[in-house]
Amino acid sequence: MQWLEKCLDSCKDYPVVVVDNASTDDTVSFIKTNYPNVILFKQEKNLGFGQANNLGIRYALDQGAEHVFLLNQDAYLVDTVLNDLVTFQKKQSNYGILSPVHITGNRKKLDKNFSSFMHEEYSGQFYSDFVLGNTLKDVYEVPFVNAAAWLISKACLETVGGFDPLFFHYGEDDNYCQRVLYHGFKIGVLPQSYVIHDREERPAPIISAYSAVYYNKRENYYKAKFANINVDSQHDKAIKHLRKTILKLKLQLKLSKSNGLKKELSRLIKIKPLIIESRAKNRLPGLHYLK
Repeated sequence: MQWLEKCLDSCKDYPVVVVDNASTDDTVSFIKTNYPNVILFKQEKNLGFGQANNLGIRYALDQGAEHVFLLNQDAYLVDTVLNDLVTFQKKQSNYGILSPVHITGNRKKLDKNFSSFMHEEYSGQFYSDFVLGNTLKDVYEVPFVNAAAWLISKACLETVGGFDPLFFHYGEDDNYCQRVLYHGFKIGVLPQSYVIHDREERPAPIISAYSAVYYNKRENYYKAKFANINVDSQHDKAIKHLRKTILKLKLQLKLSKSNGLKKELSRLIKIKPLIIESRAKNRLPGLHYLK
């Protein structure tokens, strides 16, 4: 609720679909009362980030959309950013995903996570061009940018599909970018177009070792790594390594750590068939997960 008004006001000039993932606050009534033109899909259960987006994407394609823009509820369009993205994607159709620069709520800094995606090893001259006053490129090609503000072309969606249900929340954008690159599209950031990602005041959670959150995070990591169709899967190698580590810890009588890693190993083994299925499907072009 705390972001919705700013988010939806920034999108007022465009057709908007909101997928509500079984929220427990006043989101649904607020939208119905204040934004009657918004298409609202209220879910009875939380589908997760990817599957909720798939519903909105499918609806947009059914209405004849040539481009679909994904926007987090805690993000706001700045000036003509969406027109800029669409205009560029029409000219450069090889860019399946385009993103603006993500800035903080006070407009004084780059979003911290976004900033890390633009390091030299990923984006080339992005920072150097700004600091040294070089002529900025029209677009900076990157292997990944988070999905808080993505413009995806219809051609990309028809080839790559939607978000893989292998992921519930976190990791799905990594996986999608991997698939975009595999199918020959590019991912780019427009350096002079902006979106506000209003999250800098939220503290990062402290994750205790071998807690439920820890195991979920590790599972997402393994899924994103081993479902990457651009490289050979190292799933079996990781299982073997974990088994060796557990045995070593047992011999050292570090039973708490060995038991913790046993649960991690169990999860790693459990997701193996799901990853095999995901890799096989995602290598093929098509409207996967959007039918």
